[in-house]
Amino acid sequence: MDNKDSNNNRRSEEERKKRFRINLLISLGALLFALFFIMFLNSELKRTTEEEISYTKFIEMLEEGNVGKVTFKSNMIYIEPNVPADMRLLSKKYFTGYVNDTELVQKLLNKYKVEFTAEINDSDSGIWEFLLTYLLPILGIWALLWFFMRSATKGGGLMGGVGKSTAKMYVEKKTGVTFSDVAGEEEAKESLTELVDFLKNPAKYKEIGARLPKGALLVGPPGTGKTLLAKALAGEAGVPFFSLSGSDFVEMFVGVGASRVRDLFKQATSMAPCIIFIDEIDAIGKSRDTQYGGGNDEREQTLNQLLSEMDGFDSSKGIIILGATNRPEVLDKALLRPGRFDRRIIVEKPDLKGRIDVLKVHSHDVLMDETVDLEEIALATSGAVGADLANMVNEAAIMAVKAGRKVVSQKDLFEAVEVVLAGKEKKDRILGKEEKRIVAHHEIGHALVMSMLKNTEPVQKITIVPRTMGALGYVMQVPEEEKYLMKKNELLDQITGLLGGRAAEEVEFDDITTGASNDIEKATSIARAMVTQYGMSERFGMMGLETITSRYLDGRPVTNCGEQTEAEIDEEVKNILKKCHDKAKKIIEDNKEVLEKLAAHLIEKETITGDEFVEIFEQETGIRLKKKNPDGTIKEDGDEKADETENVNESEDADESDRSEEKDSDV
Repeated sequence: MDNKDSNNNRRSEEERKKRFRINLLISLGALLFALFFIMFLNSELKRTTEEEISYTKFIEMLEEGNVGKVTFKSNMIYIEPNVPADMRLLSKKYFTGYVNDTELVQKLLNKYKVEFTAEINDSDSGIWEFLLTYLLPILGIWALLWFFMRSATKGGGLMGGVGKSTAKMYVEKKTGVTFSDVAGEEEAKESLTELVDFLKNPAKYKEIGARLPKGALLVGPPGTGKTLLAKALAGEAGVPFFSLSGSDFVEMFVGVGASRVRDLFKQATSMAPCIIFIDEIDAIGKSRDTQYGGGNDEREQTLNQLLSEMDGFDSSKGIIILGATNRPEVLDKALLRPGRFDRRIIVEKPDLKGRIDVLKVHSHDVLMDETVDLEEIALATSGAVGADLANMVNEAAIMAVKAGRKVVSQKDLFEAVEVVLAGKEKKDRILGKEEKRIVAHHEIGHALVMSMLKNTEPVQKITIVPRTMGALGYVMQVPEEEKYLMKKNELLDQITGLLGGRAAEEVEFDDITTGASNDIEKATSIARAMVTQYGMSERFGMMGLETITSRYLDGRPVTNCGEQTEAEIDEEVKNILKKCHDKAKKIIEDNKEVLEKLAAHLIEKETITGDEFVEIFEQETGIRLKKKNPDGTIKEDGDEKADETENVNESEDADESDRSEEKDSDV
């Protein structure tokens, strides 16, 4: 420890000397520049206010009466022109060389009647003139530069203090967040809890020979709570918490970022044990490989300094570095190796249980009535992150206030889900009669096809009220359970349901509209993934033809094959879409009367629930849409009359199901 401290002191002394030499050189350079600048200004001033003339010209001016005053100075004669008193300051003065003209004084006195005088040479006045003209401005500039450089470099920064760390520091439990405020990320919390225990009880780990991890990298999609977890870690540990963004290190001056990194670790060392949290660390930690945009001198210097500091500090003092990013694939390999970021903590989107816990946390202070069932809301928000769920609860509370109620109901929560996912209702957008019919048949087409297929989710709501995000209507489905795997038949049924709206337009109006654009985009994406990623194509088998980049952001697929294979992929996707579309169209044609009656009911009501849809469907067809078990089998319930109705249709349904499965296997 003594050797390390002496090395640190020697290093800091060398840095101070280096800064002094740099400041001295800068000051001397500035003084020389100021001296030449003053001399240049003086010469320019004389050039613009004084002009040299010949002695002959001087005599001519006397004879013409253009001379007001003459001053004899050493070997020079200064001539002031004969102008009004208020113009003398602005008029140009002249000078000429002294000539031994003995009659000049008599002529000035008797003939030309011009005032003349001679300047007495005083050595003291020359010194004062030099001091006032040159030395005093130089000393003033020196003092100003000295003060500026001293204040600017105080604390190790550069000019203007731009090299000082801009980290926000929260001391001890002032973050106001603990692990009880974080839900849905139990695995991440467990990993961080170990760090908290290490900070609080380091002795029991040192006894067995374990050392404190230097750093942990939080990786996950936006809105999953990475920053919240970091603050909760500091709140639980009760240690100082330095929080800043990766972009805080980057400036237009090369070397500023590295200076800020040094200053940050200097502050952290003086306040150890503590936590340093760098959000969006990819801003400075991006790979130095040119593939990921390397070659930036400022960012690379900052990264090199960060790597050096992470290697140099003593982990036994209790300094933990937390980084957060949603682009781990672009980070430099040297930053990710053990000894720098020892742990990678994945902060994923919450599952069903996690979403329920998140909703409970965010609704803790919200007044709710007995109708609220958070599990239903969690089922309806598959894929939502913690930020989305918090926004939904807040939107529901706002809606309850607008409606004049003091508590939030289940209806408010479902409406909030729709607002976050599809936008607010556009009450000022009134559809024409024909457009309303088209949209109603389109949405009922979706619901009808989805209800007739085996591997689809129950319909919760159908509406033709336009939304602010561009939807003229939509069908809302709520899954009965959380799924982590999708079967091939489930994906095919999902595509078929998406194409049900276009199929309904073709059957009912013998024409098509632009309203199916989003359905086609989603269906194509699913079909393409089946071929290129999931190995669900007989033609290509289990060949991986695409890889996913930016998994935690847009999840954009990148093709890994030649042009000919890409053309074959397009053909295979086209075949899948065509067979699913034909299947959807056949269902619509077989149930055209039901489609028309449901569409007429939807036009009248504008919004119907899943129960209303099922009731009308069962009345018109005599087919009972029974609830499905998680494995896809039918639940047995109902009275004897319903059973008889079901038995009548069971054979037909079985035949149709067999035919559908044969088609699916062909795909």
